[in-house]
Amino acid sequence: MAKINLLPWRQEQRKEQQRQFFTIMGLTAVLVIVGIIAVHLQYAGMISTQNSRNEYLRKHIREVEKQIKEINDLAAKKERLLARMEIIQQLQRNRPEIVRLFDELVRVMPDGVYLTSLKQQGTNLQMTGIAQSNARVSALMRNIDQSEWLTKPQLDVIETGKKEGARKFSLRAQQKFKTEKSGKNEVKKK
Repeated sequence: MAKINLLPWRQEQRKEQQRQFFTIMGLTAVLVIVGIIAVHLQYAGMISTQNSRNEYLRKHIREVEKQIKEINDLAAKKERLLARMEIIQQLQRNRPEIVRLFDELVRVMPDGVYLTSLKQQGTNLQMTGIAQSNARVSALMRNIDQSEWLTKPQLDVIETGKKEGARKFSLRAQQKFKTEKSGKNEVKKK
């Protein structure tokens, strides 16, 4: 019988299998590396896209914040202008009030009573003067109470002066204003 040596065939088959194994291993490694690189590139692209979106949003947020600041500045200016306009309108409305006040003072002042000083703070009036008698001061207070434009007379001081029969007095009152809507007299409070 002829002897057949199968060892070199098995070695070659083993070498071929090892070569195929290393080739498959290499290809697998290359595929894994390519897959990792592809996933990395995919995520890098997604991150880049998201960063560009974020930058776009930040840019618009800055623009909107500038607009909000401008709106707030305009609102503050508007409030200041409205406050000024209200003050001007109030002054315009109150302009004839001083004339009415002096006119009413002339009407409520009885004979024998003279004012030496008149101070006004808001709606409060402080009057000082000289009267011929206490009865004249009482008449002044009654007239103020019945007045359309004055109210709440309060006597602070009445004292005898150096001249015979002269009485120095000091009294307070409040000014009333007519409201156009109701037509009634009301006291404004400030």
